[in-house]
Amino acid sequence: MELKERLRRLLSSKRGAAVITALGAAGMLLIMVSELIPEGREEEREQPESTAAYADSYCAETEQRLEEFLGHIEGAGEVEVYLSVAGGEEYEYAAERRESRTDNRTEEEKKYVIVSGEGGKSALIERIKAPEITGAAVLCSGGDQPIVQERIYRAVSAALELPATKIYVTKIG
Repeated sequence: MELKERLRRLLSSKRGAAVITALGAAGMLLIMVSELIPEGREEEREQPESTAAYADSYCAETEQRLEEFLGHIEGAGEVEVYLSVAGGEEYEYAAERRESRTDNRTEEEKKYVIVSGEGGKSALIERIKAPEITGAAVLCSGGDQPIVQERIYRAVSAALELPATKIYVTKIG
């Protein structure tokens, strides 16, 4: 009964009521601030590999596949490929789009699709775009023969959708 009596005295005084009100307001403020602090785990989960590391691994894998492919061209012989890329991978997130038209105005509303997972909520990734390949250098044993160079230029251009001006072919030294 002692505790009840103390609380009753504390609440009946103006000073006690002010202290309890201040403590309640401080508690609500702490709750609001905690909502603004981002969780570090979500960032790690969304992008497990850095963009530069992904671009390097994508480039190395594509170079290896292209070397194997070009090695089958008659007269090419031993082949080495170097590719240059611009930027890194890009994420495209799933979104719901709504469009409304009134008189001469068109308004578009876009809401991202959010999914819940082990680490919390995140936007749903619809597609991951690979880094853009901007150029290719090809070294090959038959790189000094014009017919082999032409075959390599056409094959690389078709495989990577690059113009011939962004491709260089020469003989391995």
